[in-house]
Amino acid sequence: MRESRETHHLQIARTLGKANQLLRSSKANMLAKRMRDERGAVTAEYAVVIMGGVAFAGVLVAIMRSGEVRAFLLNLIEQALGSAG
Repeated sequence: MRESRETHHLQIARTLGKANQLLRSSKANMLAKRMRDERGAVTAEYAVVIMGGVAFAGVLVAIMRSGEVRAFLLNLIEQALGSAG
């Protein structure tokens, strides 16, 4: 009886070991698949580019509101129009 009990416990341990190994490989496969899957990456790249453009536009608006820059640009335009005519 003791021998059959030990045999039974060994069988259970082997089965659990195989199940655990299968579960680990399944999780590793799922993780690898998720890492290969790049759906949504392009959308994220577009979002980053758009945010960069918005930030750059904000800096340009701040610069253009500056009196010195406005005067410089107006002077540049007046000179260009004056030399053309």
